[in-house]
Amino acid sequence: MSTIEESIEVEVPVSTAYNQWTQFESFPNFMDGVEEVRQLSDTSTHWTVSIGGVTREFDAEITEQTPDQRIAWRSVEGTGHAGVVTFHKLDDGVTKVMLQIDTEPEGLVEKAGDAIGIPRRDAKADLRNFKQFIEKRGQETGAWRGDVEQDS
Repeated sequence: MSTIEESIEVEVPVSTAYNQWTQFESFPNFMDGVEEVRQLSDTSTHWTVSIGGVTREFDAEITEQTPDQRIAWRSVEGTGHAGVVTFHKLDDGVTKVMLQIDTEPEGLVEKAGDAIGIPRRDAKADLRNFKQFIEKRGQETGAWRGDVEQDS
C-alpha cells in the first residue's frame, strides 16, 4: 500500500474550494487520467481512469463528509483505493487543501510507476490543476452540502 500526501493553497474561500470538490463529475476537468466520474447517489460514484495506458473502472463510496472540512472515500470494488481531502481556512479568501490517498498498485506497470513516484507527481499536478480551475472560475460549478457520518 502506498500513501500519498500533498497540499496546496488556493485563493478562494473555504466554502468555494469544498463545494467544488463535491462536484465529482467535474474531476476530469482538472485530474489527469480521470476520464469520467458518475455520481450514482449522494455517497456513491463510478470512476473510469486511464493511467500509463491501463484503464480501470471502480466504484467508490463517500465514507465521511463534513461541509467545509473534509471528504473521505474508499473504493468498494476493483482497485484498492482510499483517501481524504481536508479544507483549512487560512483567511477569508485563501484555503489550504490537503490530500491523502492510500492506493494499492496492481500489476507490473502500476508497481513500477509507484516505485518511481508517478502517483505522487500526479497528485501534486492534480492539485495544481484544481487550483487553476477554481481560481480561474472564481466560483464553484455546484455544491453538495450534506453530512455523511463516519461509520463507527
